[in-house]
Amino acid sequence: MVKRGRSFWGALGFGAAVGALFLLERMRPLRSRKEPGAARVGRNLTIALLAGATTAASEIPLVSPVQRLAERRRLGLLRRLPMPGALRVVLGFLMLDYTLYVWHRMNHRVPFLWRFHAVHHLDLDLDSTTGLRFHFGELALAAGFRALQILLLGIDADTLRLWQQLLIVSVVFHHSNLELPADAERRLVMAIATPRMHGIHHSTRPEELDSNFSSLLSWWDRLHGTIRLNVPQAAITTGLREFQSPEDVTLERSLALPFADDRRLAHSLLHTKHGFGAGRRDFQH
Repeated sequence: MVKRGRSFWGALGFGAAVGALFLLERMRPLRSRKEPGAARVGRNLTIALLAGATTAASEIPLVSPVQRLAERRRLGLLRRLPMPGALRVVLGFLMLDYTLYVWHRMNHRVPFLWRFHAVHHLDLDLDSTTGLRFHFGELALAAGFRALQILLLGIDADTLRLWQQLLIVSVVFHHSNLELPADAERRLVMAIATPRMHGIHHSTRPEELDSNFSSLLSWWDRLHGTIRLNVPQAAITTGLREFQSPEDVTLERSLALPFADDRRLAHSLLHTKHGFGAGRRDFQH
């Protein structure tokens, strides 16, 4: 009963946060739009509903049993190392976030993973609904990766829940089209991914697409030299270079893309393979 109550209030809080961002980004837009709002938002939310159903379905047969197994048999790195409980939570949080950075980079490198992740990058505009727009196949694969994180790292259920709750809010926030005061964003980006930072990652330009992979903490891009900040938002064309027509991003084509024999998909993957680069670390305009 307590767990169900926490889930309810967590979902309510998340819904309120998304709703607030949705309104604020329309009052203070960071980037101009290319597509009419209603049709695009409806498409993104439909993709999001399918992804959400997939995530919920994968928790019961995969993630939850692995969590119980790891706890029962004390599996994973953090359970093997003697340390205070608070330190275990902090390290678990950081390890989850870092390995998600690695997973995101893998999605831009491995052809099979890119077929699904490319659907997220098809969006011709970028706002809070893009943060929910992930192909259901990508979420199914991510559930398997999440199980590996739990099993190998030794992440306890409370740490996982805390990280996931903050992560999903962060993902919606940094995909949003909300124009923050430059000084505020300059401070925020020292610690977390922000709208200007992640907007660069959704650029059609290969060197910009191949940057800013962090999903919550921005430290991992700084660590690996993949951070790129000083790009004016007005200079960014959002989406994939090979899929810039509205006909390319319909709901039907978005859902079918991972299974389609489309040479443009392979070509778009080549644009992401630039390796670790010396990113531009100065602040964006």
